[in-house]
Amino acid sequence: MTTAFEASLEAAAARGGDLTALVHDRLFDRHPALRGEFWRDGNGAVRGEMLAQLFETLIDLAGPRRSAALVIASEVTTHDAYGISRQHFAEFFDVVCEAVEIAAGPDWTPAMAGAWQQLLGEVRAVLAA
Repeated sequence: MTTAFEASLEAAAARGGDLTALVHDRLFDRHPALRGEFWRDGNGAVRGEMLAQLFETLIDLAGPRRSAALVIASEVTTHDAYGISRQHFAEFFDVVCEAVEIAAGPDWTPAMAGAWQQLLGEVRAVLAA
C-alpha cells in the first residue's frame, strides 16, 4: 500500500504541483458555506498548511503509524471547536483523494486507487473510534 500511495503523491506533484487550490475549490464547490470558514486566510497559507499536515498524517498512516491516529483525533477536536461537522471533516479526506487522482491524470493506477481506499477506510475507522 505504501508504495502505491506514495507513487500517487509523486505523480500528482509532478503533474499538478501544489494541490491546495484544486482541493479547496472542490471542497467549496460541494460545500460553499465552508469558504467562509477561511475568512482569515487571505493568502491561502492556512489552507496550504492544512493540506501539508494532512499529507504528512496520511504518509504516517500508510507507513510507520507513529502519530496519525492521534493527529486525526486531535484535529477532529480542533475542528469541532471551529464548528466544522465531523461529516465535513471526514469528507475532506475524500476530496483530497479525488484531487490527487485528478492531478495524477493518466499516471493514476488501480493500485493507487486501492491504496487510497484502504487508507480512507483506516481514516474512517480512526474517526469512528
